[in-house]
Amino acid sequence: MPSITRIDFVPIPTTDVARTTAFYRDTLGLEESPHTVDKPFSEFDLGGTTLSVWDPSSAGMEFAANTNSIALHTDDVAADRAELEGRGVVFFGETIDTGVCHMAIFADTEGNPLMLHGRYVPR
Repeated sequence: MPSITRIDFVPIPTTDVARTTAFYRDTLGLEESPHTVDKPFSEFDLGGTTLSVWDPSSAGMEFAANTNSIALHTDDVAADRAELEGRGVVFFGETIDTGVCHMAIFADTEGNPLMLHGRYVPR
């Protein structure tokens, strides 16, 4: 049996690592790992889960945007949505209230879907 114990990183495909890195760093405000600044990819550690921006052509693969949103935790979906809209981010529709959480969906520069997510019902 394999000894898989956790998710090491979530890949974020791109055709332009510099452009997409700038979006995650400058628009979303995530801190880029100092270990990847001079590499042909970038990484952002979000409390134990790493987002890794990379160009699939470096592995002989064609680019295809992710199809499922990556849920990014926030304590205030409405405030963060307003801030990102002020930075030019376009959201898909209104913020969703599921009765458990708020979700606001948008995409990065490559069309990879992302979601601001804030759970308000205790676990």
